[in-house]
Amino acid sequence: QVQLVESGGDLVQAGGSLRLSCAASGTVFSINTMGWFRQVPGKQRELVARITDGGGTNYADSVKGRFTISRDNAKNTVYLQMNSLKSEDTAVYYCNAVSRGSWRAYWGQGTQVTVSS
Repeated sequence: QVQLVESGGDLVQAGGSLRLSCAASGTVFSINTMGWFRQVPGKQRELVARITDGGGTNYADSVKGRFTISRDNAKNTVYLQMNSLKSEDTAVYYCNAVSRGSWRAYWGQGTQVTVSS
């Protein structure tokens, strides 16, 4: 089992920055990919960014050039640096981890990011 705890969500003005953190615990040796998804009411949860244990990354087109995902394997923590925030970035952001082999997905409880225009 893997437990994920997010932090860093806040209210910020458009154009500002935030950094989200997600700390993993439990059977962390099993984790391959970690990432961030977001969801607004009435819409499906969507991928924001993800990173493999080897450092490979991919991003949603809407955040490329503004968001950066990084990972500290020693601390079992993944980060999402969000710059040039827009009102459309407002959402609940969820941390995700996927176990190698089983491809089982784990989710954090979510952290609210609100961008005021």
